Amino acid sequence: MSLSIQAQVRRGGFTLDVAMELPLEGVTALFGRSGCGKTTLLRVIAGLERASGASVRFGREVWQQQRRFVPLHRRRIGLVFQEHSLLPHLSARENLLYGYTRTAPALRRLHLQEVSDMLEIGGLLGRSIDQLSGGERQRISLGRALLSSPQLLLLDEPLSALDAQTKREIMPYLSRLGSEAGVPIIMVTHAADEVERLADRVVFMREGAIQQIESLRDALARADSPLFADEGAASVLLGSLSPPERGGLRRFGVEGATLWVPQAGAMLATGATRLRIPARDVVLALNDPQHTSIQNHLRVTIERIDYSEQERCLVATRTLDDQLLLAEVTPWAVRHLQLQPGMQVYALIKSVTLIQVG
Repeated sequence: MSLSIQAQVRRGGFTLDVAMELPLEGVTALFGRSGCGKTTLLRVIAGLERASGASVRFGREVWQQQRRFVPLHRRRIGLVFQEHSLLPHLSARENLLYGYTRTAPALRRLHLQEVSDMLEIGGLLGRSIDQLSGGERQRISLGRALLSSPQLLLLDEPLSALDAQTKREIMPYLSRLGSEAGVPIIMVTHAADEVERLADRVVFMREGAIQQIESLRDALARADSPLFADEGAASVLLGSLSPPERGGLRRFGVEGATLWVPQAGAMLATGATRLRIPARDVVLALNDPQHTSIQNHLRVTIERIDYSEQERCLVATRTLDDQLLLAEVTPWAVRHLQLQPGMQVYALIKSVTLIQVG
């Protein structure tokens, strides 16, 4: 099953010209600068933008081709925008059930209790919309979209209207959608950290065109990744979090590649999850230091060293469980430590920097 789109949209001096095919599984991020055409492409997929001559196919269903055009309500798509679109005269429960009651019983795959548990909104059901915080409203919006039992979920910058703290609070719920809801997700964003914590693959866009489509793993493995342009290089490690142990810290990862994460940094995440580590927060050492406040010492093998024009080197290493861990160092450090591919070194990471788990 795949989603296939071919479309040209001209508006003023802007042209969207795309042709792509996406697998209908996991989370796909449409990533690029503002104005590159991400939202226009999403609107074409949804049927909100009727582009002349476009072709949109969802699996075996033809949503648009020549004279055929299937409207949004018949595409069974869930939509969540930057600002919530909840109905203010209805309670949280009534908003959640708005699409559910309008979905044929035979098509209902998700129900109130399981969506409520997934998004942890049971305590909000009796409240009016004006009694909810921004993050709570967005969780209700996500729940309402899911309860329409969509075959595709489209998210248009769902976190951009939230402050940094609320964004951190809602991130685990978005992560949970990708793994538990069983609905393919396409998400528009210009924030690299959202891609790194949530996406399985990335569609890189620029000036109305698709530059490249690749898995998140491949996107993070190249030094020139567009994801690194603004916030710098970062690694995404996959693992599981343990219950709190020593001093409130929680284990992340397997034996021999274990990191200690603060309880506050783990937010609501449990079990299998992702840990984002900025490359600038990783220190390399030739030997395992015994007397240091840094909790995390990982034995890693250098895979390659990439030089940039900003007097920085990106050292790509592999952990003992074969995950990519990036470290940003100076060319002087590379020369002084005589770093080279194949060497085994130690990667040191402060626990206090590990505060963002998705």
